[in-house]
Amino acid sequence: MRIGIFTNNYLPNIYGVPNSIESFRKKFEAKGHSVFIFAPDWGDYQDTNPNVFRYPSIKTNFKFKFPLGISYSFKMNKIIDSLELDIIYAQHPNLLGSAAMKWAKRKKIPLVFTWHTLYDQYANFIPFFSSAFFARWMIKKAVAYANRCDQVIIPTESVRKIIKNWGVTNENIEAISTGVEENLYQNSNRELIRKKFNIAHEDILLVLISRLTEEKNIRFIFKVVEKFLDQNKKAKFLVVGDGYLVPELQKISKGSGIILTGAISEKEIKDYYAAGDIFVYASKSETQGMVITEAMYSGLPIVAVKASGVESLVGDGITGFLVEEKIEDFLEALKKLSDNPELRKIFSENSKKIARERYTDEVCAEKMLAIYKKLI
Repeated sequence: MRIGIFTNNYLPNIYGVPNSIESFRKKFEAKGHSVFIFAPDWGDYQDTNPNVFRYPSIKTNFKFKFPLGISYSFKMNKIIDSLELDIIYAQHPNLLGSAAMKWAKRKKIPLVFTWHTLYDQYANFIPFFSSAFFARWMIKKAVAYANRCDQVIIPTESVRKIIKNWGVTNENIEAISTGVEENLYQNSNRELIRKKFNIAHEDILLVLISRLTEEKNIRFIFKVVEKFLDQNKKAKFLVVGDGYLVPELQKISKGSGIILTGAISEKEIKDYYAAGDIFVYASKSETQGMVITEAMYSGLPIVAVKASGVESLVGDGITGFLVEEKIEDFLEALKKLSDNPELRKIFSENSKKIARERYTDEVCAEKMLAIYKKLI
C-alpha cells in the first residue's frame, strides 16, 4: 500500500503524535508499504527521510515551539497530485487535516482519522482566546470531521464514550494504541542511570517521563512525591522531559531527592525506565499515554490517577494502582508498592506480559493495516 499521513505535529518534536507516527511508519515500511508524510515546515530542521514533505508554516512559540501548517500550497499540490496514494491517514481535524480530507475526496480514496487529543484539556495552549470557547469550537470541528471520515481510530477504548457524548455518530470506530518500538527497549541497563545520578541500589526510585506542562498535571504529582520523599529517606524521584514548567520545578527540587534530567534521546530512554522501581503518572488529558505502555513493557508497576486513556491500560491491582486525584490516595498506593518488593515483582511481570501481548509496534501496526486493507 501507499499511505499518506497528514499531521500538524511532527519531528523534531519528540512527544505524542510524532512518536505515534514514527512507530507506525517504521513498521509499515518494514512490511513493504510506502509511507509519505505531510507536515508543517520546521525552519532549519532537515529531514533524512526523502518521503517527508513540508507545507509552509507560521512559526509560533507560545509555551513551546509549534509551527502552524498552511493547508494550501501550490508546490505541495503538485507533489501530492503526482503520488498514487491508496489511503490517507489524518492525525488532526484542522489545518493539514483539512488538506487530508480534500485530497482523499479528490483522489477518491479512504480517509482514516485518529482522535489523538482531548481538546478540552489542551485549550490553555491557545493565546488570545477564552479556553472554554476554544475547547467548544475545537470539539465541534473534530466531531464534524470524524463524522465525515471513513474510519475513526481511538488510541484506547475509554475514548469512545467521550467522543460519542461529544456528538460523533460515525459507527466505524476502532481502538488501536500506538505500539512500543521493541527494538528500542532491548538490552537495557538498570545500573547505568542509577550510577549516573548517585542512586543507591537499595533506594526506591520513582520515575516520571513526560512533557513538563500544565495539562500533564505535573504540579499534583510533585506535591505527592514531595510528601513521599519526606516520609521515605531511601527514595528518589527521576523526572525525564522538558517543558515550560521546568524553572518552577527546579526551585521545588533543590536538595529534595528530585532529579530533573531534561530531554533525552530515544536511544537512552530504555535505561531510564529500567532504572526505576515505580512509574508515577497523574495526567488526566490522555487518549492513551504512550509512556504507560513503555513503562509496562519495561516491567514497571504503575501508580496513576484514574483518567481517560490511562484507565484502559493500567490494570488496577494487576499491573499497578489507579487512584483518585487525591494526595492521600496516591501516597497510600506508593507506600503499598514501596514497602512490598514481592508485590512490585508481581506487578512487574504482569506489566511485561500484557505489554508484549497487546501493545508492541508489531501488534498495533498489524491492526492498523487490517483496517486499511478492509477500507481499500
